[in-house]
Amino acid sequence: MGKQPKSKNVIIIGSGIGGLAAGIRMQTAGYNVVILERLEQIGGRARVFHLDGYTFDAGPTVITAPQLFRDLFTQANRQMEDYVTLLPVEPYYRVVFDDGTTFDYAHPEKNIPQIERIAPDDVNGYKRMLKAVKPIYEKGFEDLSFRPFTSFSSMLKVAPSLMKLQSYRSNYGFVSKYIKNEKLRMVFSFHPLLIGGNPFSVPSIYSLIQFLEKEYGIWFAKGGTTALVSALGNLFTELGGEIVLNSEISEIIVENKKVKGVRTANDTFFPSDIVISNADPAFTYTKLIDPKWRKKNSDKRYKKAKYSMGLVVIYFGTKKQYPDMKHHTIIMGPRYKGLLTDIFKKKTLTEDFSSYLHVPTRTDPNLAPDGENETFYILIPVPNQDSGINWEEMAEPFKRKILTFLDENHLPGLLDNLVVDKILTPLDFEKDYNSMKGTGFSLEPIFTQSAWFRPHNKSEDIQGLYLVGAGTHPGAGLPGVVASAKVTTDLILMNGNGSQHQSQKNGQYDSLN
Repeated sequence: MGKQPKSKNVIIIGSGIGGLAAGIRMQTAGYNVVILERLEQIGGRARVFHLDGYTFDAGPTVITAPQLFRDLFTQANRQMEDYVTLLPVEPYYRVVFDDGTTFDYAHPEKNIPQIERIAPDDVNGYKRMLKAVKPIYEKGFEDLSFRPFTSFSSMLKVAPSLMKLQSYRSNYGFVSKYIKNEKLRMVFSFHPLLIGGNPFSVPSIYSLIQFLEKEYGIWFAKGGTTALVSALGNLFTELGGEIVLNSEISEIIVENKKVKGVRTANDTFFPSDIVISNADPAFTYTKLIDPKWRKKNSDKRYKKAKYSMGLVVIYFGTKKQYPDMKHHTIIMGPRYKGLLTDIFKKKTLTEDFSSYLHVPTRTDPNLAPDGENETFYILIPVPNQDSGINWEEMAEPFKRKILTFLDENHLPGLLDNLVVDKILTPLDFEKDYNSMKGTGFSLEPIFTQSAWFRPHNKSEDIQGLYLVGAGTHPGAGLPGVVASAKVTTDLILMNGNGSQHQSQKNGQYDSLN
């Protein structure tokens, strides 16, 4: 592994899934880890709300690549199944188009009959697309997701492979090469939205999500994503790690370009020469570190950066059940590209919208009182805080608009059977999660903000400072943040020597060194 740093103490800022995964890896490697969390519970954006007996996951609900989580337990000589149960979700998503027609997106063998029903001429194109996606997955996920990009030369080494895989195409452009029907293009290109990317802007490497789902399916944790968070937290503390809640960081202390520890808002100093930030990189650098130590990560860099969209999330519980609803439903609006242009580029809030409706009680009825009611959340992509929208005024009218839409189109009788509801807007993301511009997914995953171009897992400016989570390499989404923890902790354990990386194969990690 190379020469180890003298200190065996690590401070992690934030207990999101990336922070917890990094803590487990460092604790397993023999370090003494303290996680400082500003909220009253662990999980970060994956925290939980309990309202009148209803359990609501605040953030991520789609679990792909479960082997990444299993690996955390295996490294600690534990069995994941002793801590949390993952349940399969079928279909993966139901896509509902504006004209009311549907597509139940699942494993390819189940997709093909539906393609035949909508556009028979696209069946062969779909099969060719699946073949084209496989090498993208093998390079983009199995290799690059676990490779540290600490120098520009490391980016140049993979550039030929990326060009060969046509990464210069957008994700939508890649799908359109094989699929001609516009509805089907929407079905097979929406995935980047789940990690904060515009399908018309992000590189086609993100089409690997299709293959990831094909190989490993879609899962949901029994008890909600919060059960997975609790499992990771329990594992971390069993290994000897410490979590301190209600501990907001006011400053990362740096001397002579070296980390010395962190100071909390209540003026408590935690010394350490290794600090891992699970906070938004833009917030970490511009709000927690004196500018004189930030030549590469200046305020200017993060002002010029392009950020993902914002999110409005409405959580609600009903006393009526809707057995015809699927666990995951993508509700498409009347526009696709035009709406995304308004959200990502024009930063305007329009009358029309698309959304993701989550019904976890379809898989786990115990998330609602007595197992007889229904728990929901609906997520709507909206512009980030650059829009200037006054969400303090807009939140309640927007919530009423969305709930009325659901009542009239998808959940009849909703308003009469509504028991509890809660809304989060980009303003809440900004306040609760220190998310720059109130984004849902940190920096937008365009090519010029990916791999080496993304904020590095190992700080270029400050010795001993590392990043983990959605804003660093490889990016957002549960597989991304767990992979980032592996990249980051490998860099620490190798004492900054980024020449070694590992690849995920058949659910296990094999050294490429």
